Amino acid sequence: MFIFSGKGVYGGIADGEISVFKKQEIEVRRREITDTEAEKQRVETAKRLSKEQLRMIYEKALKEVGETNASVFEIHIMMLDDEDFNESVRNIIDTQKVNAEYAVWITGENFAEIFASMDDAYMKERSADIRDISGRILRNLSDGEAVATSDEGKVIICASDLAPSETVLLDKERVLAFVTAHGSLNSHTAILARNMNIPAIVGVGEELLLKVRNGDRGIVDGFTGELFLNPDEKTVERLSQKKRDDEEKKKLLNKLRGKENVTLDGKRINIFANIGGVDNIGAVLVNDAGGIGLFRSEFLYLESSNFPTEEQQLTAYRKVLESMAGKKVIIRTLDIGADKQVAYFGLEKEENPALGYRAIRICLTRPEIFKTQLRALYRASAYGNLGIMFPMITSTDELSQILNICEQVKNDLEKDKIPISERVELGIMIETPAAAIISDKLAPMCDFFSVGTNDLTQYTLACDRQNPRVEQFCDTHHEGILRLIEFSAKNIHKNGGWIGICGELAADTTLTETFLRMGIDELSVSPSYVLKVREAVRNTDLSNKNTSEN
Repeated sequence: MFIFSGKGVYGGIADGEISVFKKQEIEVRRREITDTEAEKQRVETAKRLSKEQLRMIYEKALKEVGETNASVFEIHIMMLDDEDFNESVRNIIDTQKVNAEYAVWITGENFAEIFASMDDAYMKERSADIRDISGRILRNLSDGEAVATSDEGKVIICASDLAPSETVLLDKERVLAFVTAHGSLNSHTAILARNMNIPAIVGVGEELLLKVRNGDRGIVDGFTGELFLNPDEKTVERLSQKKRDDEEKKKLLNKLRGKENVTLDGKRINIFANIGGVDNIGAVLVNDAGGIGLFRSEFLYLESSNFPTEEQQLTAYRKVLESMAGKKVIIRTLDIGADKQVAYFGLEKEENPALGYRAIRICLTRPEIFKTQLRALYRASAYGNLGIMFPMITSTDELSQILNICEQVKNDLEKDKIPISERVELGIMIETPAAAIISDKLAPMCDFFSVGTNDLTQYTLACDRQNPRVEQFCDTHHEGILRLIEFSAKNIHKNGGWIGICGELAADTTLTETFLRMGIDELSVSPSYVLKVREAVRNTDLSNKNTSEN
């Protein structure tokens, strides 16, 4: 038996035969040519075919993983028209008098290296997109598209890495799990795996492809990020029991659908869901969430090649509000910047982007963008129960400016006789220590707080959450973080408001009782965690213990 360790992308146990996926090797040779125009035309023909293939992949992804996750292939289509990339290919063909394959390959490698050398984790991952696109063009210049598939029935796919398009082209009915030597939790492939509900492990190292063989038995533990190659009987029994326990737990959790979120001693709490787009509403309803505690509106900007218009935003916001049929929907205003970069915003490179020009700072210095979004939000409020939430607040001055702009937008809409709801709750995210410390000043100015524990942890402990080297120092249960949350809860309650948690800690059931004792009114989690948190709430008894002193 040999054990590989990587990063678990999606929890689950898969036991089966291994199939080693090897990419179609494209041997690129440099050839001198005389007809440069003919070579450039070959590139254009290959690009047109690539676009047709990507459109088909997009349609498949749309059905399987939803619009938000399928949008990566729309981006790939747009990248095929990137002028810098295409100019480089043409220039190499013209000046070096070389074949199309070589020009595309060298351009792809150069651009991929540029992205790979960037400090930002998100931008690093875009190097894989560049290689995926250039590889597709190269295949279409030669023998056509390679498809990640298998003839062995249900198997565990092991690969060096899988491009997003290869992941989508996997036949889900025939794949038990996949394990890759490379890749990270931030990659599109990892995100797609989570949404396809396929147990997966990434980043196990080069040794994977040196040791595994077609037909080997493997057991994937997506919870721990381990692959057990040719496991012994004791390991097989242990993981088989773990799989049975997991399946049984899922069955028991399903029995909680329709049940109330109430503790043994009668305390009630709201359990809402976090989503990144309209296409995730189905998951919210299927998992029986009581509302949406965080709708990440920045995905409308990330998926667009230009600033989304008021009408485009209205369509999205209205759809989610109508679909939730009167249940609370809290939409966060755009949180662009830091690890979420959009080219058309024209943001300059920063040494510390997480501490830089992002979120509400962009909105307050570029009010035309902010007002467009607020107009769409207030117009959508007529179709449901809307709350608007503002990120990265650090001062009362910022919140005063926001409230003034909101009033301007409302007045303009009323003058235009455009209907809006009379009651739209306005809240802020507590994700900076500054906001928590002055929460007594901020609380009278808004209706609710929502704690973003991911950033609050990062800023409180001075630990970059994108940096794996400081992971051991990033204690999400740190007393300082819990005290800031409790302090904020006390202050908002004094002023008649409510408080929720929408960061990852909301789904940490080891803290559920602690949060309930603090007086947290709402926990907002990924849709798949709703029933798990409901179970924790219903098994909690607050009657026999003293109030939390964290």
